[in-house]
Amino acid sequence: MATNKQKHLVVVAGPTAVGKTELSVQLAKHYSTAILSADSRQLYREMTIGTAKPTEQEQRGVPHYFINSHSITEEYNAGAYEQDVLALLQKLFEEKDVVVLTGGSGLYIRAVCEGMDAMPEADTALRESLTLQYEEEGLQPLLDKLRQLDPLYFAQVDRANPQRVIRAVEVSLSGGMPYSSFRKSERRERPFHITKLGLTRDRSELYQRIDQRLDLMLQQGLLEEARALYPYRTHNALQTVGYKEIFGYMEGAYDWAETVRLLKRNSRRYAKRQLTWFNKNPGEYTWFHPQQWQEIVGYIDERRSEF
Repeated sequence: MATNKQKHLVVVAGPTAVGKTELSVQLAKHYSTAILSADSRQLYREMTIGTAKPTEQEQRGVPHYFINSHSITEEYNAGAYEQDVLALLQKLFEEKDVVVLTGGSGLYIRAVCEGMDAMPEADTALRESLTLQYEEEGLQPLLDKLRQLDPLYFAQVDRANPQRVIRAVEVSLSGGMPYSSFRKSERRERPFHITKLGLTRDRSELYQRIDQRLDLMLQQGLLEEARALYPYRTHNALQTVGYKEIFGYMEGAYDWAETVRLLKRNSRRYAKRQLTWFNKNPGEYTWFHPQQWQEIVGYIDERRSEF
């Protein structure tokens, strides 16, 4: 992609249920452009209700990419996403000066903006074996294995996130080197300018919206959707809030009332983790309430005028 800093990628990030879709559609209409989804689960056709995928009505005629683009039967990751998005941006920037990238998957956003470290190819059989071990024995044996294989990453891994622990063990075993040795974090220069907006709300307001969204998902048939996805429950995309709680219910771990409680509690915790991720580097994102339309557009236009 030829360097052209007049081209501008506007990133709209934030926690689940904060209002990213609505604002991003408004921005796309304002700048006559397209939206690229940075949601690691909305790209799967089979996952609709549990991912709060925007409906055609909510998309309001704006072209959306990386929604329903893949099947749950396919392996896909942030590294592949980086390459696919960069190739698409090259085409979109031939006609458009601004493109909107929006979602809550911090790793996918980072992949586009900064690049991914060169990780070994996913070893599906090994991952399934490790996931089965986690389901049967819990996380502690995998944490013990990670401590042996990569004490550096063990010291910093989020131990409430089994997916990351499993991935780190998988890479360490399949790559023959500690997971941390593949994480060099060398930022790659992009041939377009990037402006990062973060959306936030008062915590009680955000949590209320999360609870309301979960109630709506359940009315729309989240249980039935999860039932259809149960055979794929070891897939990375399903090791997440919204599905794993229902899988637990299906396996008799708790009753329905407890399932609903866990869905809401874990969704609120997930939103908190998202905010922590996006606030890791102070100043990286400029934060707004989703309804601050004039301030948001003014900020984007000011940033564009600098280049």
